[in-house]
Amino acid sequence: MAIKRVWHGWTTLENADKYQQVLQNEVIPGIEAKDIPGFRKFEILRLEREEEVEFLTIITFDSIENVIAFQGENYKKSYVPEVAQKVLKRWDIEIPHYELIETRDY
Repeated sequence: MAIKRVWHGWTTLENADKYQQVLQNEVIPGIEAKDIPGFRKFEILRLEREEEVEFLTIITFDSIENVIAFQGENYKKSYVPEVAQKVLKRWDIEIPHYELIETRDY
């Protein structure tokens, strides 16, 4: 059973492209470099609203133990490097972790 770590962050319209670059060029490579056992996938979703842009990230791990290997015993705490904090307005402080029940590809 896989675990999905789901996080939201919001930024201004002006900082949205910059934040996306930070995610793609710094945050994700930094996580990949940790060589975390059971780390499987990183997904980024972007939703532009009238006054801000919402980013949703979903990190897939094999188990909750793999999440703990990534984030430590306080694994529900969000992981937001300082470079990302500089361009975000706000973000989830605590993160839910969902068990993947089923996937169907068509």
